[in-house]
Amino acid sequence: MTAVDPASVRPVRVMRIIARLNIGGPAIHVAVVTAGLNDSQFVSTLVTGQVSPTEGDMTYYARQLGVEPVVIPGLGREISLLSDLRALFALIGLIRRERPDIVHTHTAKAGLLGRLAAWLCGVPVILHTFHGHVFHGYFGPLKTHAFIILEQMAACVTAMILTISPRLREDLIEYRIAPPARIRVVPLGLDLTALAVAKGQAGGLRRELGLGKASPLVGIVGRLVAIKNHEMFLAAASHVAKSVRDGHFVIVGDGERRPHLERMVEVQGLRDRVHFLGWRRDLPVVYADLDMLVLCSRNEGTPVSLIEAMAAGVPVVSTAVGGVPDLLQGGDLGILVASGDELALAEAIISGLKQPDHRRIKRAKAHALNQFGAERVIDDLRHLYRELLSNRGRSGSQ
Repeated sequence: MTAVDPASVRPVRVMRIIARLNIGGPAIHVAVVTAGLNDSQFVSTLVTGQVSPTEGDMTYYARQLGVEPVVIPGLGREISLLSDLRALFALIGLIRRERPDIVHTHTAKAGLLGRLAAWLCGVPVILHTFHGHVFHGYFGPLKTHAFIILEQMAACVTAMILTISPRLREDLIEYRIAPPARIRVVPLGLDLTALAVAKGQAGGLRRELGLGKASPLVGIVGRLVAIKNHEMFLAAASHVAKSVRDGHFVIVGDGERRPHLERMVEVQGLRDRVHFLGWRRDLPVVYADLDMLVLCSRNEGTPVSLIEAMAAGVPVVSTAVGGVPDLLQGGDLGILVASGDELALAEAIISGLKQPDHRRIKRAKAHALNQFGAERVIDDLRHLYRELLSNRGRSGSQ
């Protein structure tokens, strides 16, 4: 049998498609894995739409990792028949030129258009990752049902559907998106190196805000949109402020609900205690000074802000929604409260500030660094892609 010269084997071509690189876990994840799967075995291309002005753009992060995205404007957030058709034809043209062995889509709109284009072009392996879903807490019953039907149809041409948590996988099975055998869990992969040593930058944010070391500082990080339920955070902050002397609260992020939230702060008399920081690129500096990180979402996949805080050694408290109980191992790695229960959230914050559970914080840090690092997810996808190509009788070496 003639040996195959490794130099003659063509790398596997992967095209990764996401609606937009707005600030959040999906954008970080796709940038990390696209950069990591560019070597002698894989060549990866990242395709994305445009970010709306209020969302915060993470294209800079992809470029820092050496990834220059291919931009198709119609892939963005807004749904428009004409724009979406243009995006579909643009994807078909791009796929025909690049001839990828694998098309891997992320987020709902890009998932539907990208998978349809890949199927029409006869791409050997098509995958889609659910970073969360819109089947609860986003739309009314009719629109939600329509999205479920569309996802079920798209799943018919998808070799494998990936989720980022066991709970999310259970949801997709319950909604009959695809048979259980074609839904796998592949947790997020993030570059947590700087966060692991973030405490070495302690003091920077406090100086910026004019706060001393003794002032408790509680934060929330994320888009200012309805699903994140910042109203619950501010309601809890109002209770905490009455019990915790000189306690302060930071809101990191921006979005359409900022004017409403700023008015809420004024009404509650918290103007001197709540600080809106907008989007920040220096998150290790932020986490370095937080005494607690809060998440109050009504629905979530696997929240990146919790992973980042855990990796930085910051205790976390969150509503028990979506994939959060999986991430926090039922409360072993962080405090869980019921969604909408502002008093329980306030009590959890007060308790955590007064008596930090240092053993739990240490366990959470180790878990985040071990389970959500970039190398782990890159290895996971490398093996999965090879497996799926092999199932199709392909090796990527034609």
